[in-house]
Amino acid sequence: MRIKINFQKSFTFSVAIPVRISDINYGGHVGNDHILSIVHEARIAYFKQHGQTEMNAGGVNLIMADSAVQYKGEAFHGDIILVEIYADNITSISFDLFYKLSTIRDEKPIDIAYVKTGMICFDYNTRKIVNMTEALEKILI
Repeated sequence: MRIKINFQKSFTFSVAIPVRISDINYGGHVGNDHILSIVHEARIAYFKQHGQTEMNAGGVNLIMADSAVQYKGEAFHGDIILVEIYADNITSISFDLFYKLSTIRDEKPIDIAYVKTGMICFDYNTRKIVNMTEALEKILI
């Protein structure tokens, strides 16, 4: 069965990310590995809007536990990817971020990929999972 990512909430953040020539693979489009790089860049911007980083998100570090990508279309050098994000499935130690990647080409919207990343609250000093802080939860809701 193929992965299907269904968006259940409204997006709360968006950022435009240009496709770099280094994102292009031998097929002439953005490589599948670079989709996660674009998502990572968008996630950094998501936390930066709150004055946070992945190394200090409301007082905890974050680590990615899983990811899923549903490819919807191709992206090419020169495209500007609009990445929209929202958080969901918040627990005492984790949350999911959902991303919609799209672009406008020939005045038409084109979906590029739907992505979900499972994020865990983590302490890089002890190398252990930790509880989510109230401060992080306020950023996510």
